[in-house]
Amino acid sequence: MNKLKTLIGGIALASSFTGAAFAAGVELNASSTGLALQGYDPVAYFTEGEATPGNWKITTSYNEATYRFASEEHKATFEANPEAYLPQYGGYCAFGAAMGFKFDGDPELWKVVDGELFLNISKDIQERWEGDIPGFIEKADAKWTDIEQANPADLLQ
Repeated sequence: MNKLKTLIGGIALASSFTGAAFAAGVELNASSTGLALQGYDPVAYFTEGEATPGNWKITTSYNEATYRFASEEHKATFEANPEAYLPQYGGYCAFGAAMGFKFDGDPELWKVVDGELFLNISKDIQERWEGDIPGFIEKADAKWTDIEQANPADLLQ
């Protein structure tokens, strides 16, 4: 239990340095201006297989958040089916969600699993998550229902 508390404390500290605010509500990890995925192109994870910064000139809004894209083609692909490209757990860390917390997901620490995009907060956390991806996804899916609308800070108390 002490290891879990230490891990959660470390995640909370790392999360506090990322500076994310919650423009569209607590269920979505977006900047104070409503920018999702820190400006990374959500379609590129699936089509390019890499984290790709979006162009500030190529954007669209979905669920009160702004998404950036590397190309007009990616923007059109997203607009045709946005739900297919959104990160799971609102872009919060997948491991954190499995533990019942909402920590900022790093758009450069990602994995597509069964056609869904998952983010993690740090390399160490991602390595731990990768040790049992199906188990952590199952846990996160179960906990997300309870934490989706919660303020991230409230979950730390």
